[in-house]
Amino acid sequence: MDNNLIALAMTGASGAQYGLRLLELLLKAERRVHLMLSKPAQLVINMETDLKLPGRLQDVEQLLSERYAAQAGQLRVYGPEQWTAPMASGSGGGRAMVICPCSMATLAAVAVGASRSLIERAADVMLKEQRKLILVPRETPFSALHLQNMLTLARLGVVILPANPGFYHLPARVEDLVDFIVARVLDHLDVPHKLVPRWGEAET
Repeated sequence: MDNNLIALAMTGASGAQYGLRLLELLLKAERRVHLMLSKPAQLVINMETDLKLPGRLQDVEQLLSERYAAQAGQLRVYGPEQWTAPMASGSGGGRAMVICPCSMATLAAVAVGASRSLIERAADVMLKEQRKLILVPRETPFSALHLQNMLTLARLGVVILPANPGFYHLPARVEDLVDFIVARVLDHLDVPHKLVPRWGEAET
């Protein structure tokens, strides 16, 4: 297990900015990142951001590496059916995985151990190996079924971190709201940051 490696998955939920900002800061913190992109995630990224991802994963990897000034080999990008990827086995991969944003379909699949794609399999590996798994669901309102799936995963030790930013840091831009959520994810990954003041810091 590589303690400096973080698996990051992006699915088709709205909120691509959260995942891309998290990717940027993990790379800046000199973490190695294995990025998994579902096909709906690529569509959402193209819709919600100024990025226009190319079709080939190698080109996506090069584009994101250049955009975020990644070191050689620091970022690897995987598709949904690359079953030989390190995170598909308990003997490979890193110490933690984040699905950000996490669609309700992905959350449900993880809750029942479906493992139909690399993202779902990688999450299943985190569960069976008792490693850290963080889900950032972006949906509203939640149905009873959504909540039941979250409860199932929370009872297994999964961190459910909805994309619900606070406002006590007086955000002035959309980017400040994105950073609030990304900061909470980084906290759970034990990655230092200075994105937003912590509760009580603003008063001093």
